[in-house]
Amino acid sequence: IPIFGMVRFQRHGGKPIALVGGGTGMIGDPSGRSSERNLLDLETLAHNVAAIRGQLEHFLDFSPGPTRAEMANNLDWLGKLSLIDYLRDTGKHFTIPYMLAKDSVQMRLDRGLSFTEFSYMTLQALDYATLYREQGVELQMGGADQWGNITAGLELIRRTSGDAEESPAHGIAYKLLLSPSGAKFGKSEGGESVWLDPARTSPYAFYQYWLNTDDRDVGTYLRWFTLFDRDEVEALDAAVASRPEQREAQRRLAF
Repeated sequence: IPIFGMVRFQRHGGKPIALVGGGTGMIGDPSGRSSERNLLDLETLAHNVAAIRGQLEHFLDFSPGPTRAEMANNLDWLGKLSLIDYLRDTGKHFTIPYMLAKDSVQMRLDRGLSFTEFSYMTLQALDYATLYREQGVELQMGGADQWGNITAGLELIRRTSGDAEESPAHGIAYKLLLSPSGAKFGKSEGGESVWLDPARTSPYAFYQYWLNTDDRDVGTYLRWFTLFDRDEVEALDAAVASRPEQREAQRRLAF
């Protein structure tokens, strides 16, 4: 869903910068999680970053031009950060009550939350502030489970930018794609993952997944995962209502 957000952003004249978590991947984000993530080593993270670039090249245009897509790896700045610098320049701008109020923290307090995970939102905030300061990034986009992290970034930018505007930066959160069980549909959430990599999900299995979309969901998926215009989507909506047995919308979506 965020990839399609970047696709639309680029096609409407924006310059997308896809941020990969080479640094925060070594920490783990508690958002939407009931347990602590497995922390990744540098070699695994480097492999993942390269694989993500290959996937994004199918969707985003990385060729030279004013809207050229770029990738940024937060290990490039977080990896150089000393604890003293972090506490002095970033940590001092966040109060404990502010951090405790975040849903991602509240949901984990009774089950246990390490200081490592607790600090995650401040690191993601630093990511946004760094991209805002060094590359002029004014809008951060992410899934709804990232809203607390995104707003933490807005808070840090507001406190450190020296900008006279009340809100020099902005955030957008997308609805989450949920599995049939109602859980977050994510790469680390179990065996239901559908990968954008033919080595992990075959083209046949990928096509079948979308072909099997429930009639109740196919209209939403057409809006989220295709670039069809409104008239085309609404015509497929009508086909679902009048001729559901033909599965015309699912076939178009899968193709």
